[in-house]
Amino acid sequence: MLKGKTALVTGSTSGIGLGIALSLARQGANIVLNGFGDVDAARAEVTRLGVRVGYHGADMSRPAEIDALMAYAHNEFGGADVLVNNAGIQHVANVEDFPVEKWDAIIAINLTSAFHTTRLALPGMKAKNWGRVINVASTHGLVASAQKSAYVASKHGIVGFTKAVALETATTGVTVNAICPGWVLTPLVQKQVDARAQNEGVPVDEAKRRLLAEKQPSLQFTTPEQLGELTVFLCSDAAANVRGVAWNMDGGWAAQ
Repeated sequence: MLKGKTALVTGSTSGIGLGIALSLARQGANIVLNGFGDVDAARAEVTRLGVRVGYHGADMSRPAEIDALMAYAHNEFGGADVLVNNAGIQHVANVEDFPVEKWDAIIAINLTSAFHTTRLALPGMKAKNWGRVINVASTHGLVASAQKSAYVASKHGIVGFTKAVALETATTGVTVNAICPGWVLTPLVQKQVDARAQNEGVPVDEAKRRLLAEKQPSLQFTTPEQLGELTVFLCSDAAANVRGVAWNMDGGWAAQ
C-alpha cells in the first residue's frame, strides 16, 4: 500500500515508534528512523522487511537538529510522505515540586517538536497532494492524571494542534490525525511494573494487573503492533476523510 513512499517516525528506535515503523515497512514504505535507542538493532529489524532504511539522531528538543532531520529526509528520500510524531518523555511530580527544566523539556519534545516537523513536512506533502501526519498523543491527551501536569499539558496540546492543522489541510490530500494509546508494555513501562512488584512484594503478573486495573478496564496492554496497524489504516485510502481525530486505543480508559 505504501510502496514508493517514505515514512519518518520520530522516537522510533524502540517501543511504540519502532512498532509503528515496522508496520509501515510491511506496507512497503521506506523508513527514516530517529531516536536514542539501539539504532543498529532497530535498523536491522526494519531492513529485514526489504525496504530502504535511514537514520538521523536529531535531539527533538532542539529546533536546529529537527531542521537537519527534515533536510536529511528530503535529500536522501525525497521528503516524508508519512510523518509520525512519536518522540516523547515523561516526569512525575506534584506541580509545586516540578523541576522547571523538566517541564521545558517535556513541552519541547512532546509538543513543540511536532510543530517543527509538521511545518517543514507540509509543503512537500501539499505539492504531491498526498500526505499523512500522525501524532502519537496519549489517553492523557483526553483525560488527566495527578502528578503528570507537563505530560498531560503536552498531550492535550498535541491533540489541539492536530485538530488545527487538520482544518488547515481539510481540502487537500493531506490528513492529520492523532493516536491516543493507554498503557503500552514498552521497556519504560516494564520498569514501572518491575519496581511495583518489588515494592509491593507481588509477582510481576500481579503488578501488571494492579497497574492496569487503576486505569485500563480491559486489563490488557495495548501493543506497539496494534498501534502500528492503526497507523497503517490512517495511511490508507479508506481513511482519506478521517481528519482531526484523536483515536484512543486504551482498553476503555477514557470511556469511564
